[in-house]
Amino acid sequence: MPKPTAEQLAAAHDRTLPDVVGPGLSVLFCGINPGLYSAATGHHFARPGNRFWPALHRSGFTPRQLHPSEQWELLDYGLGITNIVARASARADELTREELREGGRKLTALAERYQPEYVAVVGISAYRVAFDRPKTVIGPQTEIIGGSKLWVLPNPSGLNAHYQADALAAAFGELRAAAGLPSA
Repeated sequence: MPKPTAEQLAAAHDRTLPDVVGPGLSVLFCGINPGLYSAATGHHFARPGNRFWPALHRSGFTPRQLHPSEQWELLDYGLGITNIVARASARADELTREELREGGRKLTALAERYQPEYVAVVGISAYRVAFDRPKTVIGPQTEIIGGSKLWVLPNPSGLNAHYQADALAAAFGELRAAAGLPSA
């Protein structure tokens, strides 16, 4: 996958990515919104330095580290990807509170439609706004979303210095174990 040019990145603003979703999912991972790099390449969590794909592998969700271009293989493992807000932006702080809240409603509808066992939001700050839960902590939540259990994970962005690779993989691994999935 070639690195997008500056022109391609600029043109990716406000693009959307298709959800990687289907029936029978164990976990539907939900990002905040696509970054410009992801929108330019057409693949979720595609920016070099994003730790989503390494965390999936290191936590035992996948037997090897998938490349973002292999995102559709997640369905074979009972996993999917969506976003709270569909439109791409350079930074998540470009999103409005109303966009995040509307995204929470759309995520609930998606969960109702596909009924994954778990919806795992990767990004606690966006979750807090989207679902009006300002005191949420990382981990399992008591709320049910569209019939699915809810889990909040740390943001895998390389900019999230609060969680180093080992801690991020451990957080993802707790979800895998709770979902009853064997280590791949």
